[in-house]
Amino acid sequence: MSSALQSRIEVGRQAVLAQTELLHREFGRVASQWKSDGTRVTSADLAISEGILRTIGAAFPADVVLSEELTNSVGPIAVESEFSWVLDPIDGTNNFATGIAHCAIALALLQHGMPVYGFVYDLSRRVLIQGGPGYGLFDGDRPARVNQTPANPQSLVGFHSPYDKAFGAQARLLVENFKIRALGSSTLHLAYTAIGILDATVDHNVKIWDIAAAVPLVLAGGGAVEFINGEQFPLRSFDLKMKRIQYLAGSADNVRAIRELLGA
Repeated sequence: MSSALQSRIEVGRQAVLAQTELLHREFGRVASQWKSDGTRVTSADLAISEGILRTIGAAFPADVVLSEELTNSVGPIAVESEFSWVLDPIDGTNNFATGIAHCAIALALLQHGMPVYGFVYDLSRRVLIQGGPGYGLFDGDRPARVNQTPANPQSLVGFHSPYDKAFGAQARLLVENFKIRALGSSTLHLAYTAIGILDATVDHNVKIWDIAAAVPLVLAGGGAVEFINGEQFPLRSFDLKMKRIQYLAGSADNVRAIRELLGA
């Protein structure tokens, strides 16, 4: 691992961990409001975003640091630096605000637009999931892997109800063929697939900040992430108004099997 990557991984880890006390303190207590795009935001989202962006920006001023809560963003932001970061300060804000424990801080480190390392702090289990291709995958201190068991009726599949009801037929196929888990956090669906808690994930309804931190986790765990509506990396532009992403994740064999089942 290069010193440039090593130093960024250490700063990223500490930046996330420094915000966990606030995350737990405000869980289920903080007031929230609704943004113009229909998503919920709390003061904790904003405080965590500001804290992590400030820490990374001070350590690496040449890096582009991006967040779902960039309140001063007026349009697409070009991603041109060698290293960039994508943050979702609280994925699962609805859960967080209402006292449902499935929510996470999600921070991705990208190099030349490709996700090389991810940090996902899982509030529900009080553990940091981290890793990247070539660097290993760790659920806390425990090495982890994608579950390689072939897809079957007992498989646990994370699924986010699609915004576009045109995907209703695919949703029905998933419900008929697998055991579905809908946790209210797209980041945790993908991170849990990486560490083998879920066998696969299917989603039609995410943005880049929902998944950027967990994509390198899946790859580090020996799995695959396949984008249905166009490759998302390398990331060249960050846009809060981007279109929703559709993807499949799990072992390579399970991704292939689910794609064939859905006709995707």
